[in-house]
Parts: sequence; C-alpha cells; structure tokens
Amino acid sequence: MILRKGQDKINIIELTREQLVAWLTGRDIATYRADQILKWIYLRQADSFDLMTNLSKDIRGLLAQHFIIGRLEAEKIETSRDGSRKYLFQLSDGKRIESVLIPERDHYTLCVSSQVGCAQGCLFCLTARGGIERNLTRAEIIAQVRDIKNELDDSAQLRNIVFMGMGEPLANYKNLVSALDTITDNNAGLRFATRRITVSTAGLVTRFTALGRDTKVNLAISLNATDNDTRNRLMPINRKFPIEALLEASRQFPLPAGRRITFEYILIKGLNDSEADARRLAKLLQPIRCKINLIPFNRHEGCDFERPPEPDIQAFYNILFDKNYTVIIRRSKGQDISAACGQLWARSAGQGA
Repeated sequence: MILRKGQDKINIIELTREQLVAWLTGRDIATYRADQILKWIYLRQADSFDLMTNLSKDIRGLLAQHFIIGRLEAEKIETSRDGSRKYLFQLSDGKRIESVLIPERDHYTLCVSSQVGCAQGCLFCLTARGGIERNLTRAEIIAQVRDIKNELDDSAQLRNIVFMGMGEPLANYKNLVSALDTITDNNAGLRFATRRITVSTAGLVTRFTALGRDTKVNLAISLNATDNDTRNRLMPINRKFPIEALLEASRQFPLPAGRRITFEYILIKGLNDSEADARRLAKLLQPIRCKINLIPFNRHEGCDFERPPEPDIQAFYNILFDKNYTVIIRRSKGQDISAACGQLWARSAGQGA
C-alpha cells in the first residue's frame, strides 16, 4: 500500500534516483547501490527489501527501517465486455482515482490519472463534476503503471501509456515530469519508450515549452471546437487560453523528428459536428504537424449531450481525410463499465455505476 498518514516510513517510490543517491551517500553507502535497489523495485517488482540479495544484510535492514515499497490499494476492478479493465484505487488518505487498461490487437494501453478529480470543468467530462481535490504524488502516478504491469501474465504486452485519465496532467507538472523520468528510465526504471507515452492536455499552453524541453513524450491536445464561443462553453480554460493562443503554442512546440501533435476532437451532436466545423478544423490545423483523433461523445449520467449519428461522424471524417490529414475515429472501449473517454469519476465501490 501507499504509505498511510501517521506512519513514519517513507514510500521509497517517492524518491527520485538523485534523492536515493543522496540518502545513501549520507550513510556512506556506495552510490551504485541506488541502481541495484531501483532495479529490484521497477524491473523485478520486489515488495520487500529482504529480496534484494545483491545488497548486504545491513543495507537491507537499514532500508527496511526507513522505507516501505508502496503499492496502491485496488478497491475494485471491473472488466468490460471488450476486455478493458477499470481499476478503482484507494489512496493513503482515502481518496480515489481510476486507471483503465485497454486491450489493443497485440498489446495493452494504460490510461493513467494525474489528479484526484479535475479543475478544468469541461462540460463533456464526468470527472469534472466533483472538481479538484488534489494532485497525485510522484509515487501515486508511477504506481498505477508499476502495479498494473505487475499483474499481467506478460508484462511486456503493456507498451503504451496515455495520461488521459482523471485530471489535467500539466497542472501537476512537477510530479508528472518526475514520474515520467522513472517510467522512461531505460536503466533502472520501467523502461517505456518516450514515443509510446502521450500526455493529454485541455490546453494549459504555459507548460507546452517546458514539456517539450523536459521530456520527449507525445503531446495530445483536447480541442473539441473550431470557434471560441463554442470552446468557451465546452471548456472554461478557453477563456484564459483561446484557440489562437493554443494553436500558436502548438506551432512552437518542439516536436522530435518524425512526431506529430495529436488533436482530440469530441464530436457532440448539433454542437460541433457539422461539415462547416470539419472544414474550419482543417483550416485551423493546416500550419501544424499533427494528426486528429475524432471521439464520438460517450454518454454519461447528468449530461444532455448526445453522440452524433454515424453518417455525420463519417462525413466529418471524410472532409478531414480529403484534406490529407491523418485522422482516426476513436471507438472508445469500456463504455459498459464507464471506463471510456470522459466517463471516469472514481466513486467508491458501494456507490454504484
């Protein structure tokens, strides 16, 4: 479990490699021991320091005096008809988050949360209903990946990570980047390729440059409208960072060679799904190296928005395709367990669906 309040031991996953090295150095322990410890935690999935047999008994004992190796507490795991799994995790302070494991043709994608709740207030998203409670810690972000990877029969099948769960990742920037350092560490971390990790944002443009500088992960932007009036209604962040500012920041984003920004566009019947919207979208994104994910709206309780009819979805797609965009209609999985895009809320197991 993640350390509960009142305990005097630290969850060692909260420590970066540099912090662990400093701790060891302060006790006259060779710094190379840090990588040995981290490999046990992240590569061998050790839950006890006693298992770390290439460390002396004294070092193992010292570690056990000061640290625990934390796991998240899975309060509930639901499995969809399509094979998706939604994990309801209870954190050390009793708050809850959800993560979703999505089966692809020959691998898994894991949708990770970055905050308890969300402050962005997007009208199409159920997570926003409860507002923001707090940021996740570095360890709570990493643990979603480490713990779910550990329970797979073939852990190598977990290849992609998307920060598209609860919260705005760029609003928890420090912990996000610290967690990404460990998740992508190819020596003593979880060894995920940066090209297989995507961070999705509602448009916190002041963090774009830093993200491109501090990491090499992919950027996805939740756009969802082609004019400011509509986007203001759907996404309050647009009042602070309107479409013009968002597109300018996207043009300036330092893309690695061969990469493209992903623009996510949730199609809502009668609001942003017209052929005129599609043509405006094609024109808006023309100067940007990008691809487009069209996401037909996923219904959830308390929201009056509707999914467009299939012919309207296809017509929208065709206009973008004819303009030579790489465009995908993303058929969200896990809808029968409220695990699809925009449906995460992290209610307790006793509160129902």
